Amino acid sequence: MRFAEHGAERLDVAALPMLSEIERSVAALPCDRPGVRLTGLSGLSGLLGPDGGIGSQVAQFCNGAPQHVRAILFDKTQAINWSLPWHQDRTICIRERRDVAGFGPWTVKSGLLHVAPPFDLLERMVTIRVHLDDVPADNAPLLIAPGSHRFGLVREDRIEAVVGQCGVHACTALAGDIWVYATPILHASAAAAIPRRRRVLQVDYAGFDLPGGLQWSGV
Repeated sequence: MRFAEHGAERLDVAALPMLSEIERSVAALPCDRPGVRLTGLSGLSGLLGPDGGIGSQVAQFCNGAPQHVRAILFDKTQAINWSLPWHQDRTICIRERRDVAGFGPWTVKSGLLHVAPPFDLLERMVTIRVHLDDVPADNAPLLIAPGSHRFGLVREDRIEAVVGQCGVHACTALAGDIWVYATPILHASAAAAIPRRRRVLQVDYAGFDLPGGLQWSGV
């Protein structure tokens, strides 16, 4: 699986030297919900920045210096074992609202301001998933439709057909692996067949600033 061709690539054990530091940074976060949107974590921000142990590995996939613009910790457990249907990520996290052509609608998620940008902006972004736990085939690996990021904005009634055309790949991983994705890639998540802890730090990156005075939220 190669990023340039499929929109996804695994960097084996690329985060392994930083796992302990990441775990310390997120240890106090609640673990009773599917996902926690992260903000104000200065220790984590350093790791994710362009000179950090994680961010420096993202540069090869970004056009421009990578900025970490949103982060979510997913913590799937035996008690919280959810699933998600096929979809594209279509919003970004912003510091404050400004009315800019092409940006909207606006929403608030976990107290953070989000907006749907023009889709070509999402096509220039990269999303990574840093695995804090092993994710074999029975522990709900992310499912992707390789190459689906090339289809642009996929209407809901077209998703099944595009997935059928592209096929499905299960993104298994070991703790310390990093999966890199084109942000608009179609993806889904099944409930774990044998539920156990599956922590994933998901981070969106962009190598550009926003127009019209809009500012990325960051981590």
